[in-house]
Amino acid sequence: MTIDEASKRYQIPIEILHQYESWGLCSAVKKVMGAWQYDDSDLEHLSLIMTLHDIGFNSEEVETYMKLLLEGDSSEMERMKMLDQKRSYALEEIHFHEKQLQRMDYLRHEIQKKKLPVNKNSKL
Repeated sequence: MTIDEASKRYQIPIEILHQYESWGLCSAVKKVMGAWQYDDSDLEHLSLIMTLHDIGFNSEEVETYMKLLLEGDSSEMERMKMLDQKRSYALEEIHFHEKQLQRMDYLRHEIQKKKLPVNKNSKL
């Protein structure tokens, strides 16, 4: 499968495919008649790269992670550490946004409380 075919079929941006090639991560990528040819293992790696981008890894972090992956089982701890750091950051973001929502809800409550009809016969 050529770079254009891989990009279209799997909706992978050409820039990501070029990065993948430039990192030298894929020994299985072959140049045939002037065009890169991707095999199933390349597509699995590209799927992982897209996942890493989707969860917030920048290009440098993706490259590091993928190089560690190619080292095999010996790099599992380091890859887990990278994922744990991203997870921790994501949780911090979630908690921050939860606090924002609580503050918004409080302000909304205050506005709604003022709009409640006052019963003239009620005793305070």
